[in-house]
Amino acid sequence: MTRLGRPGLSASQRAELWERWKQGESLTEIGDAIGKHAGSVFGVLRTGGGIYSPPRSRAITQLSLSEREEISRGVSAGCSMRAIARHINRAPSTVSREIERNGGIRRYRASEAEEATWNRGSRPKRCKLAHNIKLQRIVARKLSFEWSPEQISGWLKLRYPMKAGMHVSHETIYRSLFVQTRGVLKKELMKHLRSRRVMRHGKRYSTKGKPRGRIIDAISIRERPPEVEDRAVPGHWEGDLISGSGNTHIATLVERQSRFTLLVKVEGKDTNSVVSALIRQIKKLPDELLKTITWDRGSEMAQHKKISVATDVVVYFCDPQSPWQRGTNENTNRLLRQYLPKQTDLSVHTQSDLNAIARRLNQRPRKRLAYQTPADKLQESVAATS
Repeated sequence: MTRLGRPGLSASQRAELWERWKQGESLTEIGDAIGKHAGSVFGVLRTGGGIYSPPRSRAITQLSLSEREEISRGVSAGCSMRAIARHINRAPSTVSREIERNGGIRRYRASEAEEATWNRGSRPKRCKLAHNIKLQRIVARKLSFEWSPEQISGWLKLRYPMKAGMHVSHETIYRSLFVQTRGVLKKELMKHLRSRRVMRHGKRYSTKGKPRGRIIDAISIRERPPEVEDRAVPGHWEGDLISGSGNTHIATLVERQSRFTLLVKVEGKDTNSVVSALIRQIKKLPDELLKTITWDRGSEMAQHKKISVATDVVVYFCDPQSPWQRGTNENTNRLLRQYLPKQTDLSVHTQSDLNAIARRLNQRPRKRLAYQTPADKLQESVAATS
């Protein structure tokens, strides 16, 4: 088992991840297929700029370590080149070059020869832009002028028709941008690309037919029952995600009548992680508090139907770019920043930690509740409806 980034990926999972990415599948589709979160899949792809780099392997014509050990033993025993070659079924010239290249008869050692051969063939080789500083500067300047890599490549052929050393393919420019380990073009230049992408997509990648930016079968907030709007009875919730550094998130649920708050630990922002975590939390509530949830139109709720099926809670969605329609939740999220500051890693908090933070907030008196606490208000409301 090999580990790459945050998710633990086996060799087969890693191969499947890159193959599906090459076929144009989305992060969520890949995550579902290999049993990982979309955020984790993104982290793996991002390290290579979305460009697959196959692991180094030995050519079948190269001498193996075991063959080099046989050569070393033959040299120590004083055998001739032809005798050693016959023993390992190689040409005498292959054995002769191997010994001469790695210290000669007196200094040849199998392990040292193996390491030296591997280092001589190290990959990846430095790209053209790394060798040609003038070309590198021209490309960087044109990128800063919002020229596309393809435009730069074509212009260079016109500008320097007789200088092949000043020609570079658009793919090389893209790779130099997206694979930052090359250290050739600065990461800041990516913002000048029209696509604003942070990594390379496969040729078959397309968002056509995918529910990008919309929720399938979403029920509008305008269809909520009047009792939700006037806060007449408990059991109606507003929900959202609050974000931290490193692509970490926590789900928040606030009961509209009492302002009672629940915090839910989520492993990622992908819909499967968020919906599964919400279902686990909602199922712990008494039946009289299971009526509706109002959420914004974030893609984390793409699987909202699972919540309704598992808990009988109806999920309503705000209008696009209308956070004020979940005003109670927005205000509560601001209060929570006292305990969960922006730009901090939210993944360090356990569910027990989050429960403790919610308890503190729920036991603070609110002016809006005539200085009752949300916990007391909720208990009072539930008792009145029982």
